[in-house]
Amino acid sequence: MACKNSIKLKSSNIAIGDCNPVFVIAEISANHGRSFNRAVNLIKKAKKAGADAVKFQTYTADTHTINVDNRYFRIKHPKWGGQTLYQLYDKSYAPWNWFKKLKKVADDLGIIFFSAATDKTSVDLLESINVPMHKLASFELVDLALIEYMAKTKKPLMLSTGMASFSEIKEAVAVARKAGAKDIILLKCVSSYPANPKNMNLNTINDMKKKFNCPIGLSDHTMGAAVSVAGVAVGAVAIEKHFTLSRKMKTSDSFFSIEPEELKTLVRDVRTVEVALGKISYGLTDEEKNNRVFRRSLFAVEDITKGQLFTKENIRSIRPGMGLAPSNLKKVLGKAAKRGIKKGTPLNWGSIA
Repeated sequence: MACKNSIKLKSSNIAIGDCNPVFVIAEISANHGRSFNRAVNLIKKAKKAGADAVKFQTYTADTHTINVDNRYFRIKHPKWGGQTLYQLYDKSYAPWNWFKKLKKVADDLGIIFFSAATDKTSVDLLESINVPMHKLASFELVDLALIEYMAKTKKPLMLSTGMASFSEIKEAVAVARKAGAKDIILLKCVSSYPANPKNMNLNTINDMKKKFNCPIGLSDHTMGAAVSVAGVAVGAVAIEKHFTLSRKMKTSDSFFSIEPEELKTLVRDVRTVEVALGKISYGLTDEEKNNRVFRRSLFAVEDITKGQLFTKENIRSIRPGMGLAPSNLKKVLGKAAKRGIKKGTPLNWGSIA
């Protein structure tokens, strides 16, 4: 595998991209439930489960929308319906005075802390605490001015692509690069909550790698871990998954989030898959070399006297692999035995007259 698409995060030993471990992100989102202590606990549990990063969202209701209750702002969704956008965001956002303290918690634990900004003021806040990278949510991918502002920080950008057409992704990447972003990671994403696996189209990941020439990850809103693990198998170099302490702790996002033990399982399975992918190889592994003895080979299956012809009745291809390779059967049939051969003896060229 070529290792050209790789991004190093400054002030850490973490790199994201080809030939590096998959970057597993625990997306906290609204699962802090407006409790600072819960937010801290989520960071600790994410670290314990093996995640590489925790990701928050930096917004307020006012940076996202306006406080108007009419048909344009009223939500229609099985879980979020019956309220306005402003009401949803106002009860879900993380207070901005948390971020410096939360980053210190993460830094002390040795887990990457970053966040999705939603406007210039949130980018400024995140810059003030020196996050190592910036994230743009799918819903902001069409906000080219915001992408440009993020790109001017010169830090790596992670852009989610849910709902976006190919041309919209292409335009967002072009704007980011023109504004100075050298390191861009795109996340394949379906912005449904929860997402249906049949709509994930994971084969798009490798196509995105070719078309955009940058690392491609997966922002996975499906239930469970299967799609995330499959994403790694088809080339995803980062996995983002919403994370909660318990789905019983009701928040705006808890119903499609995974719990600590599920995150631990996801990380374990991702690590297994990335090791299993390995390299292109047609040779034997060390373990297989020890098992070659159990392959088939040519054996005498009856007592054979000196000068007797070899036939399909007195020699066969059987296990173990101590004798001539089965591919030699036609060469041996009809030939005479050079000496007497007892039943159960492997054939070798010295056995043949």
